[in-house]
Amino acid sequence: MTLPVFFGCACIAFGPALSLFLLTVVAEPLRIIILIAGAFFWLVSLLLSSLVWFIAVKASDPSDEALQKGLLISGVIFSVLLQEAFRFLYYKLLRKAIEGLVALSEDGCSPISIQQMAYVAGLGFGLMSGAFSMINLLADAVGPGTVGIHGDSPLYFLTSAFMTLVLIFLHTFWGVVFFHGCETRHWWEVAVVVLTHLIISGLTFWNPLYLGSLLPAYLLMAAAAVWAYVVSGGSKQNLSRFLLCLRSGTRPQPAS
Repeated sequence: MTLPVFFGCACIAFGPALSLFLLTVVAEPLRIIILIAGAFFWLVSLLLSSLVWFIAVKASDPSDEALQKGLLISGVIFSVLLQEAFRFLYYKLLRKAIEGLVALSEDGCSPISIQQMAYVAGLGFGLMSGAFSMINLLADAVGPGTVGIHGDSPLYFLTSAFMTLVLIFLHTFWGVVFFHGCETRHWWEVAVVVLTHLIISGLTFWNPLYLGSLLPAYLLMAAAAVWAYVVSGGSKQNLSRFLLCLRSGTRPQPAS
């Protein structure tokens, strides 16, 4: 029973994101480099926030529950802000990289646009975030214990997998919106990304009331997806062509 739980949760959490990686990233070496570098930037932010958390816990009284809860909330806020700070640093680095690619190209054009960089960088952030969110849970899912046998919710692994999935996609969409806000100097877009990231992280405090955290998270993900599609140049015409499986320049034929 534990093995199907392991593979089922792993496919839910990482299946759609890995499909995006295989379809849109793996064939382009430059995109792979950007994705790996994005994952590294997220990893560094996690390392720094973990170091601060370790020092704060060791310097505090472990028997003071109110203090420990306050430290937990402060740690989540600090971690989110640090992740977004490293996203901004990565944007600045990629902006410099585009200038170098333009200078080296023969036609004076970059081989990759800033929108594509934003998408791949966000996917890198999301995959690394999802890996660290889910890897220990997947290890526990193999057994030998059974979740829920002592009255706890048996949906713990399943809801964790769905939350990991939404976080991976949100990081991808946040990357697109964040980079667009930096490019256009619309700092309110950057602020909204930071605010929604804080909201999503705060929703996990609702657990084990899983519906109270999953439902708002997926609603925010849908809104972020639409926003990222619009700011990256998407239109209703392009969406209709995609849904109807039409190539550019073709029109749907009337039924005879």
